[in-house]
Amino acid sequence: MSIVKPLLIKTEPGFKLIIKISDGNEGIVDLSDLVGKGVFKEWSNGDLFNKAYIDVTGAIAWNDELDICSDALYERIIRNERLNLIEPLK
Repeated sequence: MSIVKPLLIKTEPGFKLIIKISDGNEGIVDLSDLVGKGVFKEWSNGDLFNKAYIDVTGAIAWNDELDICSDALYERIIRNERLNLIEPLK
């Protein structure tokens, strides 16, 4: 099994990231649930969230002290794709 890594990221309004992954998956991850919690309080100040980048380890980072593991974001993308495959309740 190969290790998946983010290839490209783009920030969107509402604390969302569009992420393209090395295995061909891509999706939008909504991180608004983290805003104001713990180290993510920093996102509330100015436009730090919009400065996201992929660091040398493959994590999504905003500075030297604030990052999030790309595996966790990958899991959110895959989970969202699975949820979208389920037929809506009628």
